[in-house]
Amino acid sequence: MLYQLHELQHAAVAPMRLWAEAVQTMYTHPWMPMSYTSFGRAVAASAELMERTTRRYPKPPFNLPATTIAGEEVPIREVVVYEKPFCSLLHFQRQTDRRDPRVLVVAPMSGHYATLLRGTVETLLPDHDVYITDWIDGRDVPVTDGPFTLDDYIDYVREFLHFLGADTHVLAVCQPSVPVLAAVSLMAEDKDPRQPSSLVLMGGPIDTRINPTKVNEVATTKPLSWFEAHVIQTVPFVHPGRGRRVYPGFLQLQGFMSLNPERHVGEHLNLFHNMVRGDGDSAEKHREFYDEYLAVMDLPAEYYLQTLQTVFIEHHLPEGKMMSRGRHVDPSQIRHTALMTIEGEKDDITGLGQTEAAQRLCGNLPDSMRVHHVAPKVGHYGVFNGRRWREEIYPHVREFIRTHDRLAVLADKAAGLHEQERVGSPV
Repeated sequence: MLYQLHELQHAAVAPMRLWAEAVQTMYTHPWMPMSYTSFGRAVAASAELMERTTRRYPKPPFNLPATTIAGEEVPIREVVVYEKPFCSLLHFQRQTDRRDPRVLVVAPMSGHYATLLRGTVETLLPDHDVYITDWIDGRDVPVTDGPFTLDDYIDYVREFLHFLGADTHVLAVCQPSVPVLAAVSLMAEDKDPRQPSSLVLMGGPIDTRINPTKVNEVATTKPLSWFEAHVIQTVPFVHPGRGRRVYPGFLQLQGFMSLNPERHVGEHLNLFHNMVRGDGDSAEKHREFYDEYLAVMDLPAEYYLQTLQTVFIEHHLPEGKMMSRGRHVDPSQIRHTALMTIEGEKDDITGLGQTEAAQRLCGNLPDSMRVHHVAPKVGHYGVFNGRRWREEIYPHVREFIRTHDRLAVLADKAAGLHEQERVGSPV
């Protein structure tokens, strides 16, 4: 019922939103003399704030048309290479013959779209052949496509790795760390020849008993039945997924905003003042961030509830009792996939030590195949986005992947032999 009321509210404010758009257009038009006055800019700013607070934010584009390799601009094509009901495997095809390590970026299915990792992908592109899991909004998946559970997530990861083939590297950001580690563990137990060469877990909730955050505490203060009764809704008839039970994006967004309401109110006040002052650059940065932050997707109910119970309430993986399709998930089976764990010192979503726990679980890996990195003074989003990610964290990731990329190692050895022959050859 709550979902239906939300849709009615959105429809009810549509005339107000259209009026605000018209006012904003009029008071920002170059032929309108008032648009050059402080009063005109204040009216336009007020109208934009009203429009932005009543709109529905669609999935943003990745908007990565090119990258720079060895000083040259290389065009990029976004191509869907594999499709499943709840996810598309997206390839950022670089128009070059260069052979670089193949990386599968597993994006979180936790409310925001995969475009939240735009900065992650952009940084990887010059040195890697990048694929990403592009999750589909639950309200857009027909009920006839069946449910989606944590076990399905694990199956999807395995299927994508089978499609990509041997010598693929996996980079899991936040929430997918658990299902990705589970998938690789099962592949290792099966002695699957296509198990990945390396696995990078970034800010992932492997063991949420360690340094629990506010997010972890919310999950444990109420029984699972409370979440099922209060946050699970049915998709209304106006969407393709009508009848599907989901954790709606608008409820998730309320949860995100409630963690730090003062900051979000302050940011919108800053947007108003920047527009009145004519500071277009600062206003545009605000729009870019919140266009992404406010774009949310519905999560399938069975996936959300199973993840809540397995990862945050009962801690199945670190306690050694995680099961998938009737099989025990044992990370100690991993012997041929190198492991890197990355944490932010100031992470207030995934506490320090929660991701490092994977190192203990993968007990049969030699020291030469494991790395743990803590980024000083870095919060959750800074682990995979922004200047700290680009300048301080990514160089370690790049070197780790290169070190454990079989073809890259062979190429380096061949280059070394060639150099020795060249230096040792007679003049």
